[in-house]
Amino acid sequence: MDLVTMAGVGGWSDTMDANEDIQKICDQVKPKLSGFNFREFNAVKYRNQIVAGTNFLIKVHVGGDDYIHLSLFQELPCHGGKVVLNVVQLKKTKDEPLTPLH
Repeated sequence: MDLVTMAGVGGWSDTMDANEDIQKICDQVKPKLSGFNFREFNAVKYRNQIVAGTNFLIKVHVGGDDYIHLSLFQELPCHGGKVVLNVVQLKKTKDEPLTPLH
């Protein structure tokens, strides 16, 4: 499945339900968050932005009423496809919108 939903190059996509591919991306960065001891780590929503690779904003359910927002960058496959964690926002809610993190 193609992870990219075009909103125009450089623009953010609409918020979509996370799928297995998005969960795999989250699983790649989960070890970098091991100090938080999250009970769960399930991607639920995401947005993407096409640049020289793909930026992702992902809402992750981490247990109970707790959510976090992740800002990730995935390199183009021709550059290795590495996933880099940029920003983590804690204490988010289920209904809080995914907006670009700075």
